Amino acid sequence: MNFLNQVVLADANPMGTYGMIIIWVLVFAAMYFFILRPSSKKKKEEAQMRNSLEIGDEITTIGGIMGRVVAIKDDEDAIIIETGSDRVKMKFKKWCISTVDTVKEAPAKEKSADEKTEKTEKKGLFGKKKKDEENK
Repeated sequence: MNFLNQVVLADANPMGTYGMIIIWVLVFAAMYFFILRPSSKKKKEEAQMRNSLEIGDEITTIGGIMGRVVAIKDDEDAIIIETGSDRVKMKFKKWCISTVDTVKEAPAKEKSADEKTEKTEKKGLFGKKKKDEENK
């Protein structure tokens, strides 16, 4: 009977205590990288978008109202937008901004990164030129 108990207990936890701790650490690490980290990144991007708002930018609110920013009130954390040709002005909190529709120029760092990708796209495997370009 003693032998039977040892066999049953051995099968119940084959990895031991350290194995279970490693599994739980891996589960929490996966939750962090797949759930918590992307949401915090998204919140930072949204906060940066709202803080970089300028007068004259075209925006869309979370309610679907589209307009142009005519004033920014930092003390109230609010903006005033103008909608339509009849120039109706409305005041909104900054948190209600969904998107900034104004296309701005890319900074110099992003431009240089784009040029680098174009140069790497023209080359083949191991930095050699592609056969099509050699024939031209």
